[in-house]
Amino acid sequence: MVSPHLILYITLPMLLLFFYQYRRAFKNSTLPPGPRGLPIIGNLHQLNSSSLYLQLWQLSKKYGPLFSLQLGLRPAIVVSSHKLAREALKDNDLEFSGRPKLLGQQKLSYNGLEMIFSPYGEFWRQIRKICVVHVLSSRRVSRFSSIRNFEVKQMIKRISLHASSSKVTNLNEVLMSLTSTIICRIAFGRSYEDEETERSKFHGMLNECQAMWGTLFISDYIPFLGWIDKLRGLHARLERNFKELDEFYQEVIDEHMNPNRKTTKNEDITDVLLQLKMQRLYSIDLTNDHIKAVLMDMLVAATDTTSTTTVWAMVALLKNPRVMKKVQEEIRTLGGKKDFLDEDDIQKFPYFKAVIKETLRLYLPAPLLVQRETNEACIIDGYEIPAKTIVYVNAWAIHRDPKVWKDPDEFLPERFLDNTIDFRGQDFELIPFGAGRRICPGMPMAIASLDLILANLLNSFNWELPAGMTKEDIDTEMLPGLSQHKKNPLYVLAKCRI
Repeated sequence: MVSPHLILYITLPMLLLFFYQYRRAFKNSTLPPGPRGLPIIGNLHQLNSSSLYLQLWQLSKKYGPLFSLQLGLRPAIVVSSHKLAREALKDNDLEFSGRPKLLGQQKLSYNGLEMIFSPYGEFWRQIRKICVVHVLSSRRVSRFSSIRNFEVKQMIKRISLHASSSKVTNLNEVLMSLTSTIICRIAFGRSYEDEETERSKFHGMLNECQAMWGTLFISDYIPFLGWIDKLRGLHARLERNFKELDEFYQEVIDEHMNPNRKTTKNEDITDVLLQLKMQRLYSIDLTNDHIKAVLMDMLVAATDTTSTTTVWAMVALLKNPRVMKKVQEEIRTLGGKKDFLDEDDIQKFPYFKAVIKETLRLYLPAPLLVQRETNEACIIDGYEIPAKTIVYVNAWAIHRDPKVWKDPDEFLPERFLDNTIDFRGQDFELIPFGAGRRICPGMPMAIASLDLILANLLNSFNWELPAGMTKEDIDTEMLPGLSQHKKNPLYVLAKCRI
């Protein structure tokens, strides 16, 4: 057994060396002001990843819409206003298009062999082009409309059975099952919701992957203290999750490579990627690891974001009966009393579209955009930001800025009826999908699913709360993590529309 004193004697000189380097760098820094940190660890001890966006919002009240943090040995800045977000993500988009290499994200993405976590450069441009052209294009999204329509109809049937027997519906569970099925059918050609054991294993892997994405590894910020992560069991946990997911992706690929596989009318994303691997149309020679990494993007980034946003939309509508009544009247009047609304029908509903925008403003799935890293030094708000600076854009704070939004905490879709602000990356007051080169390329697919699900929930049913419960009893507590999951399930009573 190694003596604690021996460990101290070995690490103390290194700590002192880094302390003096840190002091020198901090003294000469041109970064904006921010909270003072401790030697070596900086501000790491002050931050809680489960509510980081709220902590950063509180700090912005004290230090302003642009402030700095010291995350161990790595400098960071936080952007909390739409004007500075525009300056960073549009005016200096190229300089702000990097990604920090964080252990959990890199491991699970096969060292960045996909779009979300790969560093900015020629590889990223090529893999993004492949995905945007062949996987996430408007034409491809349209081709998958039959899957979305079928699965939403199945959900309506399921909820109708609950309604006919006055059974309470766990909307979180129903929507998670729905969006998981849609994404899995689109990406893998099959669902993993049929058997209880299979579903439980699948969702367990998915939830653990999301947790590992957001886990703080000390080695990311203080490399020579990485042994602490091993003592905490994080390396073993990460390796276990990676192995489970890798085996899952390999099974999917093997199924698709099986010459005896029953083919379906519509090819899925795995089919598309395997064809591209054989055709060699791009400068990247696609391997199975590339395909697995892209499938991870599809699976983890898309599965629960849509269900989470739909749940929050229903929470907002149940807490605001006036809005619920108004949007249902619009849908049922302009929808021509159809039993099922398709994606073309939904484009006719201006107030419904305003409800979607207001939901994305208040309840965006990721309150902090995925961290960026500066590729080179640049000037923001008069401050020189060094290369290799981690950048947090606090979309949650931007969406609640009282200088931009009247009554920012109120759910008021009307605010979007008389202005042109949209969420597609050109208006920095509303950036749930990000902006610039790193904007989420899955936005068209996400919006198509969100629109279809919510419109048909509102068209098919009248919604009530369980007996003895009032709108004030609906909590808005959130689970820790990168996404704003509702902590407690939303239980509702569906009444079939007469």
